[in-house]
Amino acid sequence: MILLFLLLAPFVAVVALMATRDASRRLHVTIAAAASAGGLAALLSQAGAALSGRMPMVTIAWLPTLGLDLALWLDPLALLFAGLILGIGLLVVVYAHGYLKPGEPTARFLSFLMLFQGAMVGIALSRNVLLMLVFWEMTSLASFLLIGFWRDKAEARQGARMALTVTGGGGLALIAGMVLLGKAAGSYDLATILTRADAVQASPLYPAILILVLAGAFTKSAQFPFHFWLPHAMAAPTPVSAYLHSATMVKAGVFLLARLWPVLAGTEWWFGIVTVAGLATMLFGAGVALFRHDLKAILAYSTISQLGLMVMLLGFGTGAAVSAAVFHIVNHAAFKAALFMHAGIVDHETGTRDLRRLGGLAAIMPLTATLGVLAAAAMAGLPPLGGFISKEMMLEESAHTLLAGQALLVPMLATLAALLSAAYSLRYAVALHFGERRTGDVAAPHDPGVLLLAPPAMLAMLALGLGLLPMTLAGPLVAAASAAVTGGAAPDLHLALWHGINPALLMSAGAVAAAVLLLACYRPVAALAARVPAPDAKRLFDAAIARLVATLRRLSGALHVASLQRYLAVLFAVALTLGIEAAVRHGIAAGDRPTTSASPVAIVAWFALVAATVAVVAADRRRYLALIFISVIGLVMALAFIHLSAPDLALTQIAVEVVTILLMLLALHLLPGRPPRLSAPPRRLHDGAIAAAGGLGVGWLAWAMMTRPERPGISRFHWDNSYSGGGGTNVVNVTLVDFRAFDTLGEIIVLGIAGLAIYALLEPAARGVAGRRLREWRSNDRHSPERHPMMFVMATRLLLPLALLVGSYVFLRGHNQPGGGFIAALIFSIAILLQYLASGFDWTDQRRKFGEHALIGAGVLIAAATGLGSLVFGAPFLSSSFGYFHLPLIGEFELATAMLFDLGVACVVMGAVLMALAQLAQIAQRAAKAEAAEEPS
Repeated sequence: MILLFLLLAPFVAVVALMATRDASRRLHVTIAAAASAGGLAALLSQAGAALSGRMPMVTIAWLPTLGLDLALWLDPLALLFAGLILGIGLLVVVYAHGYLKPGEPTARFLSFLMLFQGAMVGIALSRNVLLMLVFWEMTSLASFLLIGFWRDKAEARQGARMALTVTGGGGLALIAGMVLLGKAAGSYDLATILTRADAVQASPLYPAILILVLAGAFTKSAQFPFHFWLPHAMAAPTPVSAYLHSATMVKAGVFLLARLWPVLAGTEWWFGIVTVAGLATMLFGAGVALFRHDLKAILAYSTISQLGLMVMLLGFGTGAAVSAAVFHIVNHAAFKAALFMHAGIVDHETGTRDLRRLGGLAAIMPLTATLGVLAAAAMAGLPPLGGFISKEMMLEESAHTLLAGQALLVPMLATLAALLSAAYSLRYAVALHFGERRTGDVAAPHDPGVLLLAPPAMLAMLALGLGLLPMTLAGPLVAAASAAVTGGAAPDLHLALWHGINPALLMSAGAVAAAVLLLACYRPVAALAARVPAPDAKRLFDAAIARLVATLRRLSGALHVASLQRYLAVLFAVALTLGIEAAVRHGIAAGDRPTTSASPVAIVAWFALVAATVAVVAADRRRYLALIFISVIGLVMALAFIHLSAPDLALTQIAVEVVTILLMLLALHLLPGRPPRLSAPPRRLHDGAIAAAGGLGVGWLAWAMMTRPERPGISRFHWDNSYSGGGGTNVVNVTLVDFRAFDTLGEIIVLGIAGLAIYALLEPAARGVAGRRLREWRSNDRHSPERHPMMFVMATRLLLPLALLVGSYVFLRGHNQPGGGFIAALIFSIAILLQYLASGFDWTDQRRKFGEHALIGAGVLIAAATGLGSLVFGAPFLSSSFGYFHLPLIGEFELATAMLFDLGVACVVMGAVLMALAQLAQIAQRAAKAEAAEEPS
């Protein structure tokens, strides 16, 4: 349960923040900080078990047939990342309290931040790769909201869109890669997958799996050439940047590479792609960071470089390189979060982040300068900070790595990257805090209060402690996490500032010395670099998106013409073609099952059905008459269901027919009486041929299925288990709300979306060209002199309580007899629809106490909450429970949780019907008002 608390605490905080959005900032910060601190305390309580090999686990069946379970675990790697996410998240919340300006919507900001935190914790704890994908995509959405938090700024909106486009596209590739990985490994359970490296790497799917997974990881961790979104994410508030760059989002890609290292690493494919990508990113990011002037831009490109360093180490494929990568993850989280908070303090106090306008801050902001210098020294890899140790480990591993058969290529490039890293770090520290003071044109700076200073101070002290006491502070965790990555025993780890004079030390010292020389002649070097032509990634991205949109618009214009006839013809032609292809390949032969002679009544009904169908086609331009013939078809179908002993279907058919016909009658009021003929005879013959072929094909398929001998199938399972497993004797209803409840949940969601689509489509119908047409048609109508006949009004008002009572009865008995939520909702809808027809829109709408939007939303939430409630008791999603109770005078009766799910179904169905009804009535009302307004007074 502790793991569930870890996962759910941030999401509970989101709900609490939204519920208290009008409260004080102090309360908002308290809620977010409590969620992070509570999660961190719970995590630390399980740290001993995770480090000792007794990994806490929890598994709740969700969709077991799809291999998707709510499976969580806390191994040392998950412990490391979850600790960084929650610990730095707590500091970011405190920092944000002091950073955000008065009047900023802190509830919205912190709810986005907690959503982000919850998604990242979910990635770290997931033991099921499909579950990990859910949280993976959630991080992209949460980062989109955070980066675009200041939505009044164009750069924030564009940065958010760019981040979502790149990371979302990589997420789609990752989904495909994870599905193929599960197929190759034979399981979606992560613990199982990690033990089947031989099977996965021997699979012909391995290259595709690797490329797709790396696409997801590289886009999320901003590896070259997918790096360009990260600098533009700097439009986010600085607390977001500090969190995103140090412990979340970009670290998700590194975590994924580390998590899947045992099953994907160790091949030439892995080494070649991952090592080269990481090395190129490390060099590119460091080179660009050196010549940037915006403090956050320097830190953004430095993040790209540091991420490349971690990816390169994971690409080497050795245990020692993995240990170096894991230790640098910890170091980078400490100094990078501190540096972003430091840049935020400078911006907050001076009003600018432009390094060319800043300088000499050490004299006027001594505490801030001390923190910035410490964190920058750690990023430069200077002793005695933790960054020095992880840099030494990186250089040591690069010295023993061959690339393209060259022994010196990797160490030379790694040393060059270390040189550039030291150069931009020293420039950040020296140019900002020492030298000439250039703050005359900015606000008078001073050290801020404790809320802004305390979080980066703690992180800077951690960066220093990781250098002075590395084995004490990080040794056990790094060793255990490294063993979790490699899937083997813990490596022989010795973290220390001094390992003697070795190649790594010489490479490091040379890189720092060269960095100092480079900074001494920075201006001519920067001028030379400025003359080097370089492609602008943002411009290339914008151009690519513009070309893509233009191409798709042309394609859409060619394919999607404003012709419903054409759409339907293509749809039916494709379906018919696929059906014919399947019939030719596999054959659809009729069986020899004995047939039953048709009764005279059935023959008469069949002829009536055929006649009504032909009449609908013949009366296509006489809409009212066609509607009458359609109602005859529905009535015959309902009679057929009754004849075939399907009372549930008959009730549903009759109710649907009544609702549909009444709604269509209202719609006819908004359409011309005799529309023009829309298609020429050749087109009608073409459409008729497609329709006839489709009808004959479906008819033959039905005949073939019904004449085959009966075979045992899933229907027998439903019959046998309806009462014992679902607590109901109505097999149809039990199937809908229990056995196939997940299908029903999806269907009511689609129905709700359809209702909202009706609203969106009909809302503007009384305006513009559509409104003018409507008023022209209405001017030719002859209205009844008695708009609301008294007999009709009184009859419908008397029928309303009776219909509601019947609907309630049908709803309550649906689990054991014909009925249920769907039919009851249609009966309720008919009762209310008659009020609209009899008494008019104004009278009925004034007495309506609930809205259709709220009804649809409440229905979906009730159905989903019913399904989630089963998870609390350890049952699969949407499992139902039932029991029988006895009350005096009433006797024995049944209560089932499926009734709540059925209530959700009823709410959605009723909401969708009333949505269509209300919109049709409102269109007529708005058109009448517009017509009256246009008449001369």
